[in-house]
Amino acid sequence: MTPAAATAPLRIGLLGAGPWARNTHAPALAAHPGVELSGVWGRRAEAADALAAAHGTRAYTGEEGIDALLGASDAVAFALPPDVQAPLAVRAAEAGCHLLMDKPVATTVEGARAVAGAAERAGVASVVFCTLRFAPETSAWIAEQAAVGGWFTARAQWLGSLYAAGSTSEYADSPWRREKGGLWDVGPHALSVLIPVLGDVEHLTAARGPADTTHLILRHTSGASSTVTLGLSAPPGAAGVEIEFRGERGTASVPGWDGAETAFRGAVDALAEAVRTGVPHACDARFGLHLTELLVAAERQARAA
Repeated sequence: MTPAAATAPLRIGLLGAGPWARNTHAPALAAHPGVELSGVWGRRAEAADALAAAHGTRAYTGEEGIDALLGASDAVAFALPPDVQAPLAVRAAEAGCHLLMDKPVATTVEGARAVAGAAERAGVASVVFCTLRFAPETSAWIAEQAAVGGWFTARAQWLGSLYAAGSTSEYADSPWRREKGGLWDVGPHALSVLIPVLGDVEHLTAARGPADTTHLILRHTSGASSTVTLGLSAPPGAAGVEIEFRGERGTASVPGWDGAETAFRGAVDALAEAVRTGVPHACDARFGLHLTELLVAAERQARAA
C-alpha cells in the first residue's frame, strides 16, 4: 500500500440488511472516520434500499449486485446467517476484498475451512467479530488476564432470553439461531475469551441442558479447566453474562462493555490495522475455523448424550 493509499478511507461494503446490520454494522461503518461505506447488499431489495438510504450510500441486490459491491470495495462486512456468509466470504476473498465476518464463520468445518483457505490464498486480511475481543473494556481485560497467568479454573455463563415466553426481540425471527441455539450464537463469544487466557482446548465434554442450553467442560493447554453454560431460552430473570477466572492471584470477573456498536468499531479498527501492517489479527478466519471445529465437536457430543 502506498503512503497516499494508506491515508485514504477503507471502502467497506456491507453484505446483509437485516436487524443486525441495521442496529450495529451500518451505523458503525457509516460513522467511522477511517471508513467509506461503499454500499449495502441485501437479499431483500426493500431492506437494502432502506438501509442504504439511511446512511447515504448505494443499495445492491441480486447476484450481479454482489459482484458490483465487491468491485467497489476494499473490504466487506457480513451481517448474514453463517452458512450464507461462508460462500460469500470465499467469493469476496477471491475478488481481493478483506473480510470482516460475523461469528460463527460457518456451522460446518468444511464451510469454515473454505473461508480460511480462500483468505490465505488471496492474501487478504480477516477479522471475526467476537464481541468481547473488540469492546475496549473487555479486550483490555482479556489481555490483562492473559498476561497475569497462573489461572487454575474459569467459569463462563452466557444466557439470553431470546426465546423465553413473551420475548419480543426481533432477533428471535432468525431461523439459524432458532435451529442452532445458544451453543452456536453465544458460544463463540465465550470461547474467544477463554482460549487467549487459558490456552487452546485440548479436551471437550458437552451435555444438553433445558431448552437450547448446552453445558461444556473444557481442559486447556495451560493445564487449567473451564466450564461453560450457553443458551438463548432462559427466563428473563435468569439471563445474563458472567465470566470469571480463578487462580494464584484470586478471582477476576469480566467488566461490562458499551454495546455491540462500539465493539464493532473496534473490529473495524482491527481489520484496518491488519490491512495496513499485513500482520494477521488473532481473531481471524483461522481462529474462526477453530471455533467452528470446537462447536461441531460439542454439538455432536451433546446430541449423543
